[in-house]
Amino acid sequence: MPEIAVLGGGCFWCLEAIFVDLLGVTKVTSGYAGGSVQHPTYEQVCGGKTGHAEVVQIEFDPEVIRYEQLLQVFMELHDPTSLNRQGNDVGTEYRSVIFYSSQTQQAIAMNLLQQLEKSGQLAAPIVTELQPMQEFYPAEDYHQGYFGVNAGKPYCQLVIAPKVNKVRSQFAELFRG
Repeated sequence: MPEIAVLGGGCFWCLEAIFVDLLGVTKVTSGYAGGSVQHPTYEQVCGGKTGHAEVVQIEFDPEVIRYEQLLQVFMELHDPTSLNRQGNDVGTEYRSVIFYSSQTQQAIAMNLLQQLEKSGQLAAPIVTELQPMQEFYPAEDYHQGYFGVNAGKPYCQLVIAPKVNKVRSQFAELFRG
């Protein structure tokens, strides 16, 4: 039975580009969560007034990849110490957030965040929010599979590709091909 993880850590294009190639991941959808407006548009979310974060909804097979492994990849993929910002992307829509859908997911996420905080690996405190999942809204079609279709564009080459390469090298055993 597939499970769902919903994670936000900056631009959803970057997140999708990584998670789509993980073993056990069956579907990744870019979208919005954590806000107060129903069916928000990209323009509304980027305006910073809806409260939504750019997120990815990851459907995965827990027999192949564990939720904790997804979170470990997520924590390497972005800066969990950066409040409402990832690189040049600034605003609450780019916040670091884990939306949990069960008490088990909440416990796993809390444990991972606590372990990472205690490890001393990070130069600043973790600001990743941990929130119950309420409603997920898929982003517009042109956002889906963005990196796969636009890999040659400057943003993809300068921002997304280096993240993909870094995480692939750190977690090679979790990736297809």
